[in-house]
Amino acid sequence: MNQSSTRYVNRTKKRQQVNLIDLLVQLWHGKKTIAIWVIIGIVLSVGYISIAKEKWTSTSIITAPDAGQINAYSNAMNIMYGPAAPGLANIQQDFIQRFNAAFSALAETVNDREDKKIIDIVPAVKDQGLPIKVSYVDQGPALAQRMLAETIQQVDDEVAKELRADLQMNIKARSAELQQTLTRQETIAKEQKDQRMAQINQALTVANQANIKLPQAQQAEQVSQDTMFLLGSDALASMVKNEESRPLALSDDYYATRQTLMAISTLKIDDSELHSYRYVMKPKLPVRRDSPKRALTVAIGLFLGLMIGAGVVLTRNALRDYKANV
Repeated sequence: MNQSSTRYVNRTKKRQQVNLIDLLVQLWHGKKTIAIWVIIGIVLSVGYISIAKEKWTSTSIITAPDAGQINAYSNAMNIMYGPAAPGLANIQQDFIQRFNAAFSALAETVNDREDKKIIDIVPAVKDQGLPIKVSYVDQGPALAQRMLAETIQQVDDEVAKELRADLQMNIKARSAELQQTLTRQETIAKEQKDQRMAQINQALTVANQANIKLPQAQQAEQVSQDTMFLLGSDALASMVKNEESRPLALSDDYYATRQTLMAISTLKIDDSELHSYRYVMKPKLPVRRDSPKRALTVAIGLFLGLMIGAGVVLTRNALRDYKANV
């Protein structure tokens, strides 16, 4: 770098220093204007704080219900479907999924209202379905806590009613299915009895026509369906009377089905016995409000007042210099 370039750089630095000093002098002379704007900014920020609606957030963590909370529902399913009934883990998962869906639907409805209440539901642990973190935003700490607890209870009651309605539908459908099974088994047993009666009557007719009164076979095992008349009319007549008074021959499966149907008919599930969630952390009382932030709001008001005041002073001086040079 030659000597002329060095002198140019030095002159430029000196001008910048002069301009900076001149700027600071202008701001110092306009300190009253700047102070007025700073006061205005602080007053406006304090006014905003006094009229702005406070926001407090109460949070809670929930997870799937434990075995005791769904015991009535699980027992009812086991009575109705036996080994084919859903397992305890599947029922727990279904319950919490219903709660999640119902809570999300309610949150969407509430969040669309004009009163600006906010309900949220998110996983408590990232990338994991359970537990779930739910929150409620309102204008006071106690109010937010109470409303969150009431909202959780409201959703739980709604889910319990839905589950009870589903269970009643299952009971009705399963009862109809079992009744049809009993009717079918009774019909088959009656047809078998009628067929047996027809066979014996046919053999009795043949025995009468052949004038066979006494058994002609030495052993009963030697008599088949076609040779039953060899038992003789006396024995066959006794068989007819005995067959008419004998009850239907029903299998053990028939009586097991009847027992299941009777057990189902006594099922009574109350809404209070069903719960779709379990608290990991109950709704907590918030200790810090979300907004407005007093210190931050005042600091922003002070900064804006300072910037506007400085801008007013510099603009005013620039206009004054411009008019003087015209």
